[in-house]
Amino acid sequence: MKRVSLLGTAAAIMVALGAPAFAQFSTALDESQATAREGKASQQRIDQLDDQTAALLNDYRANLKQLEAARRYNASLQRNIEAQQASIVRIQNDIQNVGVLQRAMLPLMEDMLGALGQLVEADLPFNLDDREARVQRLKSEMDNPSVSVAQRYRLIVEAYQIENEFGRTIGAYTGSINDNGTERSGEFLRIGRIALIFKTGDDSVLKIWDKNKRGWVDLAKSYLPDVRLGLRMAKEQTAPGLLPVPVTAPTEGPAKAAQ
Repeated sequence: MKRVSLLGTAAAIMVALGAPAFAQFSTALDESQATAREGKASQQRIDQLDDQTAALLNDYRANLKQLEAARRYNASLQRNIEAQQASIVRIQNDIQNVGVLQRAMLPLMEDMLGALGQLVEADLPFNLDDREARVQRLKSEMDNPSVSVAQRYRLIVEAYQIENEFGRTIGAYTGSINDNGTERSGEFLRIGRIALIFKTGDDSVLKIWDKNKRGWVDLAKSYLPDVRLGLRMAKEQTAPGLLPVPVTAPTEGPAKAAQ
């Protein structure tokens, strides 16, 4: 119906204008339609270019973010490289000083080992076999070329730590003593490095180590209940508590005694 209407309109215009004028009108109409089509095609190209521009802009922004991330990552790597280079320099300096350190450490470890042996010899004679054997093993390690300087030093420090622990704890163990030519078996109670007490199983003999006399002396039987309690505490058979300890009273020094 629309086409019929347009044809009718065109026929009416043709009648009104005449053939020449209608031809000019038709030409103008065709050009107008062609222009409209070209405008539509141009708009489509503009829309496509706009979409492409937006996509390119988004890609550009994404690439900028990636570039910034890459720059920061490279800067981080550069800092790590510089830190590693500084560490390499320090390690090289340490390697150069190893010989000097070893030459200084060996005499020091020999002195430490000698002092440890003197400590065991002068100390209360508790666990004497184990402690002397530990010192002898350390002396053997000092002459063992397969043991590094660091390992030797660690072993000596561990031995000192063990000896230090004895001063903070109490201990109980079984063994025997030579009591004026008589071999007696029984239990030992070690109270730190303050006292070393021995008693037989039947409680008939109770002795304490005298540091000054370097030998065993009789201990008053009044201490027997405390010694029994100390043995139970050392064996973790009862809760820790206060324990009376028999110690030698301090004596006057030579200068005070002369006054």
